[in-house]
Amino acid sequence: MNVFRFVRRLVWRGLRWGFLLGLMLTLLQYSSVPLGLPWHAVAALAQDYQFDYVTWELNALAVKLEQTLYGQHPFMTEAARSGFVRAYMADLQRAQALEAQINTLFANPEVPDPQTASAAPRAERDALRAGLRERQPLAEAILEGQVAAVLAEQGFALAGQILPPVSAHFTRVPNLLVVSPRDQIRFDISINLDPMTVEEITALESLIDERRNVSSLVVPLGGIALYPAMVLETSSIPWALETIAHEWLHHYLFAFPLGLAYFDSQTFAGETRIINETTASLFGREAGRLALARYYPDLLPPEAAAPPANRENAEPAPDVPPVFDFGAEMDRTRRTVDDLLAAGKVEEAEVYMAERRALFAANGYMIRKLNQAYFAFYGGYQSGAPGAGGQDPIGPAVQALREASPSLHDWVVTMRGITSREALLAARERLAGP
Repeated sequence: MNVFRFVRRLVWRGLRWGFLLGLMLTLLQYSSVPLGLPWHAVAALAQDYQFDYVTWELNALAVKLEQTLYGQHPFMTEAARSGFVRAYMADLQRAQALEAQINTLFANPEVPDPQTASAAPRAERDALRAGLRERQPLAEAILEGQVAAVLAEQGFALAGQILPPVSAHFTRVPNLLVVSPRDQIRFDISINLDPMTVEEITALESLIDERRNVSSLVVPLGGIALYPAMVLETSSIPWALETIAHEWLHHYLFAFPLGLAYFDSQTFAGETRIINETTASLFGREAGRLALARYYPDLLPPEAAAPPANRENAEPAPDVPPVFDFGAEMDRTRRTVDDLLAAGKVEEAEVYMAERRALFAANGYMIRKLNQAYFAFYGGYQSGAPGAGGQDPIGPAVQALREASPSLHDWVVTMRGITSREALLAARERLAGP
């Protein structure tokens, strides 16, 4: 390596870690956003479970620093990188299966001595976990590089580099406590909590609902846009690529109005957050699929079968019962709840949601709790299809802007300056043309 290349590499590392530290310090102040007295009251009730961001961030930064200084992936072939990730994910899947087997043995009252019965799977799991801990930084670095390569191809590189650098760390992700008023659906309060048992979750929700007369829900998360991004440990390569890309867009948007306004106390509970999360969801799905097609084409899901070219000559469909359409039914539920709440019929809306939850369960969709907080959270991730967003036009409008944009980069450039529903709909109208 010549002196020029060595110095350039040191400068780039310095810029990378300077950016990382600055972003970390900025984001950490939002790890528990104090949105006034109601936030503090709820936080006091949940204080025993609040997630320790600082410790997690320091540990993750240590891993990433070592990965940067001693990373092997730049010296591996593309085939070797993908092969390494496949092997890592296969071993992780085996470890997770063993953990499920062990949990079943300890939960089964017919197993008199679960400690002895689980000795062999525990030994295998421990050996696998030890190896996985050693290999995880390299697997992360490879996946980061694969997402970054796709982003560069899509026009996001600056002087050959992706800014901010793609960075993610696999881990247990905390849960999110979401609180909404009962008389309307609004994302008022969110607090990250340590992973909890279902009994602890239910007890905490009941306590908050009774003490504050609100609707609360503890939901699982797939990732959090700290830096590096906190990504739920997974053995699914498609899901990992999509989530890494999703969280990277949050990092990228932090330098633009759509990201800067995310935590604004005037917009956090409303449309800016929904636009941001919907954009990141669609972006992650598309960028993740591009990375999958390039590096793991055999894992691409099959395309939907094309309809017959001539409908008149198509064979009639067999007489089968209609398939339960979860998206359509959830859309119907949200619209009805909005109407009931707008009419001041809070109790009727809550009874209706309980009835609809039973309907979903009868059709195989086990929703632990369907309430105002459920819609406040899941309604923020709209994809243009019917669902928890109900009649909110944000999802379809964001999707329409993507379809009208010539490239993924052009679409993001359009979206990054939009912070309100009004501006979003105006942008859709402009791109739609006369």
